[in-house]
Amino acid sequence: MNRDRAEIKFIQSGDSITGTSYYYQSANNYQRYSIKGYFDPNNNSVVWWDDQLISNEGKNSEKNALMSVADFNCPGGGKMMLDGTTTPKESHITTGNLLLTKVPVASFPDEWDYVIDNYTIGTNDPDIIDSVGLIAFGHKKKSKIIDEPEPPTAVVTKPTVSQADPEVALVEHKKKMQEDLTIRKKVFVTEIPVTGDSIELRFFDNVQVDGDSITLFLNDKLIFTHIRLTEKPFIVKIPVNELNETNELTMVAENLGSIPPNTAYMVAIVGDKRYDVNLSSTEETSGMIRLKKPAASVNPTNGAASPHKP
Repeated sequence: MNRDRAEIKFIQSGDSITGTSYYYQSANNYQRYSIKGYFDPNNNSVVWWDDQLISNEGKNSEKNALMSVADFNCPGGGKMMLDGTTTPKESHITTGNLLLTKVPVASFPDEWDYVIDNYTIGTNDPDIIDSVGLIAFGHKKKSKIIDEPEPPTAVVTKPTVSQADPEVALVEHKKKMQEDLTIRKKVFVTEIPVTGDSIELRFFDNVQVDGDSITLFLNDKLIFTHIRLTEKPFIVKIPVNELNETNELTMVAENLGSIPPNTAYMVAIVGDKRYDVNLSSTEETSGMIRLKKPAASVNPTNGAASPHKP
């Protein structure tokens, strides 16, 4: 970004993006912003902007808040990149190119690392993301009760499991969904041939948005949970080189919505081809598709999906 060094952490919450950005010269000389943004389903780009300055270490003059637009680039070999442009948030004139590469370890550890590291096993829950956001950005929830007196200091309220230890709640939810996967019958729907570097799966609610929520398993491994189906897509990208020759992608209903059964409309983008699939799940069955690639390109490792974020 005009030769500036930057680290961006994206967290998808429903249709939106939150997270944080760091612009730095060294570990002790940086500025940190909260960010907001969204995925544009029309062109598969990601749009985000610096929202509020959180910290300014090193006594730098405040850097202009930026707005960025970028496309995902997966050149293979497990790499994921964001290429695009950036502009001052208050201007519409492009001032620089944006070149970001996904890294395994953050240069600036913060509250979002826990969410990113555990995203596929439950921290994609919007309530968890909102709670971490309140901590990361230094905000406090406003009370809905006006002029309520403070309780005596001797009164202690016992926290719920999720308040006491979010990891415990996530483990319990994961265990329940794993049990549901085991006891429910898998109903095969279709087989999709996969080629190239990656495939993209887009999940929508089918016909009418009625509160359906699902969990996804790839080869019986939980990859995403608490996916709320809406008219806008929840996007999953899967590196092809991490798939087996034959793979099972299973949709398990977390609820049945207000109009049973739980139904999802899935669009699979494989290269220049598109596959449309209707999936259904109940308390007794789960919808399942097979992803199959040529035997010559089989990787012996088990399939694993990566979220649509850098």
